[in-house]
Amino acid sequence: MKILAQVGILFGVCWVSQCIEKILPFFFPASVIGLILVLALLGSGVLRVDHIREKSDFLLGNLPFFFIPSAVGIIQYVDLLWDNAAAFLTVCVVTIIVTFAATVWAVQLTVRLLRRREERRHAG
Repeated sequence: MKILAQVGILFGVCWVSQCIEKILPFFFPASVIGLILVLALLGSGVLRVDHIREKSDFLLGNLPFFFIPSAVGIIQYVDLLWDNAAAFLTVCVVTIIVTFAATVWAVQLTVRLLRRREERRHAG
């Protein structure tokens, strides 16, 4: 019964996010809306990690299987990929660099904030 409740919660969030996507006056992916909803629910305490842990771990553990259909679909367009290889490679390299830079910045910011918290704790 616990697993059914977890699946129900996750599907409920997906359904609500799709409803929100339809009423928004601009395009915003339902999957991102769902992630924001889950974050908001977890942050507010309405939803606890224990409520969705098992199903989330299962989905994350099997994540590569969700990409198989898209990878097979890409194989159908190999000629198109080769024709645009330079642009594709440029986008990949730039996004990797930007992602690494954003990750480094986020980690450095987190470390600084944690150090400040520790300094305040020891000073006060």
